[in-house]
Amino acid sequence: MYLKKLDGPRHVTLPDGTILTRADLPPEDTRRWVASRKAVVVRAVVYGLISEADALERYALSAEEFLLWRNAVETHGDKALRVTTIQKYRQL
Repeated sequence: MYLKKLDGPRHVTLPDGTILTRADLPPEDTRRWVASRKAVVVRAVVYGLISEADALERYALSAEEFLLWRNAVETHGDKALRVTTIQKYRQL
């Protein structure tokens, strides 16, 4: 078995002790973004599994969209990424 050469780590350990690997990331062709997928991408960037530029390119996201996700998670947690609760957590 051969391992593909990658830039950056293959896995990171999150503060709660869980391990996040590149295999945990959503597929590159993801079009339906549920809260759990958004949260995984944000955690991967925040904890250094992938770079923000790599995430934007890989998932065809705009910098503004990703920044909204990241701010929502940092301010209110993963629940703020749910579409049904956006207005509850939206900053005025």
